[in-house]
Amino acid sequence: MKTLMGAAVAAVTLLVSTEAAATNYTLWIHGKNGGNTQAGNYNDFSNWGPASTAAGVNKKAVNWNGSQRIGTENYRIRNALDCFCTGSNWCYIAAHSAGDLQIGYALSLYGGSARTKKNATPNANGECGNLDGSTQTGWNIKWVDIASGAGGGSELADHGDWAVSDPVVSDLVTTTARAMFNHNTTRNVWFYMFAGSKGTLYSGILPGQDDEAVAYHSTGGVSGSGNGSYCNPGDWFCGGTLNTGTAACSDGRAKWSFHTVSLRDDGEAYNHYANGNWGGIVSKVREDVVTYAY
Repeated sequence: MKTLMGAAVAAVTLLVSTEAAATNYTLWIHGKNGGNTQAGNYNDFSNWGPASTAAGVNKKAVNWNGSQRIGTENYRIRNALDCFCTGSNWCYIAAHSAGDLQIGYALSLYGGSARTKKNATPNANGECGNLDGSTQTGWNIKWVDIASGAGGGSELADHGDWAVSDPVVSDLVTTTARAMFNHNTTRNVWFYMFAGSKGTLYSGILPGQDDEAVAYHSTGGVSGSGNGSYCNPGDWFCGGTLNTGTAACSDGRAKWSFHTVSLRDDGEAYNHYANGNWGGIVSKVREDVVTYAY
């Protein structure tokens, strides 16, 4: 499916780009962290692992202060999208955890706005100069891969299990995350969800299957204002099964529009964390973009 979509977009790009050849980029948006990444530095991959690791065509690290509120820091995501995903340039997006909220927030609230086309040459603040003064509506995004998405929040935030005062934790409360923006409004951009399930005993507060930090109701892009208990097929201790693809869960709860589950971790092999070496569920998204982001 991704191959056909990419080919179609590429064909259209070749037809309309007469002034300059299109360049494709892969933007990596991290999630909650201690605020230690270098905001505005698109070459700082310290949140993920070695920068030398293949991770999609022309990869860029979209760094933000991962301890702060989504709305406060979202301008950094918009700066990156303006820089690399306007004019004749196109982007693939890979996001992790609260990075799901960041790209969802940007697309839902700003994806229909006029964006000034940029020259893909960022300054130290991560801002690019104007290309020719013209504008376009939204950004040129081929698709979005989400590793352990926190778009539906986490019960660890609900119950105070993250014993920190970081403002972003308030945004990760399940009811807050789900009400932050219209998750169905993706500007027709597909979100491919990669849901890990290598949880631990201390993650028992998370309903259904989880990856130690976020449960399937969130990582699977399940719609609704509340959380739910979803598992792999055959699990007797859940409210329902998280079905792959765009299909609703076994209890009838639908996924958000333009959300599809690409990987459901039936083998319980992948946890939430990259561990500084592109590990956990991030490893599967990295494999995907290496294959399809070109």
